Amino acid sequence: MHTTTTFPIHRTGKSRLAGLDVNNLPFGTTPTDHLFIARYTGGEWAEARIEPFHELTLSPFALCFHYGQTVFEGMKAFRMENDKISIFRLNKHHERFNRSLQRMAMPEVPYELFKEGMRQLIALDRQWLPSGKDSALYVRPFVIATEERLKVKVSDEYLFLIVCTPVGPYYSQPLRVKVETEFIRAADGGVGYAKCGGNYGGALLPTQRAIEAGYDQVLWTDAQNREFIEESGTMNVLFLIDDILITPARSSTILDGVTRDSILQIARRRGLKVQERKISVRELETALQSDIRVEAFGAGTAAVVAPIESITFGKETYPCYVKEDAVMFAFKAELQAIRTGKVEDVWGWNEVV
Repeated sequence: MHTTTTFPIHRTGKSRLAGLDVNNLPFGTTPTDHLFIARYTGGEWAEARIEPFHELTLSPFALCFHYGQTVFEGMKAFRMENDKISIFRLNKHHERFNRSLQRMAMPEVPYELFKEGMRQLIALDRQWLPSGKDSALYVRPFVIATEERLKVKVSDEYLFLIVCTPVGPYYSQPLRVKVETEFIRAADGGVGYAKCGGNYGGALLPTQRAIEAGYDQVLWTDAQNREFIEESGTMNVLFLIDDILITPARSSTILDGVTRDSILQIARRRGLKVQERKISVRELETALQSDIRVEAFGAGTAAVVAPIESITFGKETYPCYVKEDAVMFAFKAELQAIRTGKVEDVWGWNEVV
């Protein structure tokens, strides 16, 4: 299809906004009034439109239920100081979305369709954007395979949707994490860098076991030797050790995090030394055993900056630095100031609606 900048809009007859409790926003539970939807058939995207939020009707034979062709993104929109709306780093999210689609043999979503569908949906539901501290409109674009066939194959038909939900903080307290040495999240040559459903489903069992043991998340290690740190839960992970910001380098097993990239750029602009490299379990434990100040935190769209208060290696647990003057909180504050228009957006990250 030839993408355009306007789509048919079918407005809801009755908004659910009046029932929203802005002081109680459990993450990812309350959809806004509308959704964006487009259909892929005959080798092109078509029928793009905005509709009242509704359930989907799919055949039990739809390939997405059986063979894993599902890809999603996680984004946020913010109410700015001037009451305009900013969609944070739309371009980079679109690039990552298409990389994930490529890896799963799914059709790419054209930039204009992605951008304008999102802009128009958010503009229509703009009253749903919360303005409280650490609140935002979480935006979820996703593509699913819908061809009706019980056969392992690349689907010929897909749906692309964008849905939104107002959210508060993802984590309310600093995290207690354990180094995972039994299960793995991803292996070289696999799909670890893609935001596909299977990546997250495979992490649920070890994460649940960690929660039952009293932890909040796990620190994933490499598949080959369980020797190097990779990610924390569903987030990238960063460490400030002896005034050096260290994070595992991007690879086929690590998600190219948008928040991670933003923090690294902020850190470099502040003059901080940044290293994107392998960091071993032994190196991290040795640093925590010393008198060196160690900050550890997860970074992701949902969690933003999630401070880690302790890390457990086997039977040994070590505290991390989480006091108010921690550098990670300065990163979070600057990131929030950029997204809400309190400071200049020197990188051009905000797509203003």
